[in-house]
Amino acid sequence: MLATYYQYWRINFLTMLEYRANFFMWFGFTIVYHGTAIAALWVTLRQFPSMNGWDFKEMAFLYALWMLGHEFHNTFFFTVVNVPDYVREGRFDRFLVRPQDALFQALTVPSQIFPDGLALAIVWFVIATRFSGVQVDWVFLAFVPFVALGGALIDLGISLAVATASFWFVRVDTLRWVVMSLEQEFTRYPISIYTRGVRVLLSFVFPFAFMNYFPATFLLHKTETGLALSPQVGLLTPVVGLAWLCVAYAFWRFGLQHYQGTGS
Repeated sequence: MLATYYQYWRINFLTMLEYRANFFMWFGFTIVYHGTAIAALWVTLRQFPSMNGWDFKEMAFLYALWMLGHEFHNTFFFTVVNVPDYVREGRFDRFLVRPQDALFQALTVPSQIFPDGLALAIVWFVIATRFSGVQVDWVFLAFVPFVALGGALIDLGISLAVATASFWFVRVDTLRWVVMSLEQEFTRYPISIYTRGVRVLLSFVFPFAFMNYFPATFLLHKTETGLALSPQVGLLTPVVGLAWLCVAYAFWRFGLQHYQGTGS
């Protein structure tokens, strides 16, 4: 599996070298996308200097934490979102007759995966950390990589659960769009500004708050007002990510046992 994974990234790298113009265009789009989101935060906080106790510097750090986990997922696990397309087109059946694990194959289908988003996330995280005045100590240095990994696993677990639903419903575009919208729109702000139902949804159903809100509350030494939890709950991000992935993988295995194909 390691040899296969090495070849997968070798193909991705060679593809990036072959289509450099496409890489730079995609990199430009990534900068514009995240730059627009950050600019929107700045404009909003110009009108409201504080949003339920969070100023622009702190929300810039909040967004940077989310970017780390999200772009880590997009770099290494994003191809799992293509599973519904494989199912609908009848191509998923090929994974089932090959000796490698079906999920591993889905994660290593050669495609144009560029690490531009992850590079940009790291740069912005460094800038936001200095800008927000977060204390960088051994706790910070030891904890942040686990937050990024935990956030990536949360993204992967949710993407995998949505992909597995395609074994029964084939087309899950709407479900995927709803989940993506929840993550990309609601995680830009502290969950404490939302109603209690949304707070619970973002914390315990789709735990996107563990990607940035709870860890940021801990690292910024703020009081958690969304659900009145201890700031130390932010330390649980890697545990939540692993738990979500385990549940999603169990759902995936169950789905494989009941998968009947699309008749293509």
